[in-house]
Amino acid sequence: MNEQTQSTPTGHTHEHCPCCEIADAVSHVLGVSPAVKQHLANSRVEFLKAIREMINTRIEHLSSQPSKGTRVAVE
Repeated sequence: MNEQTQSTPTGHTHEHCPCCEIADAVSHVLGVSPAVKQHLANSRVEFLKAIREMINTRIEHLSSQPSKGTRVAVE
């Protein structure tokens, strides 16, 4: 994965993240207060936690499927 570091309109530096770009664009357009910026930062964390949970659930699903091969005893 090609990760890039960018500077936001607020001067913060972070890796390329669609969630961050959306929140930064909203902040830039609306000129939000520090309290709103904190809520947006928290929402980024929660969004990423949701993605992590979806990935973990998919990994569990794939790991629980029985293998499709047959076992052969080797003497």
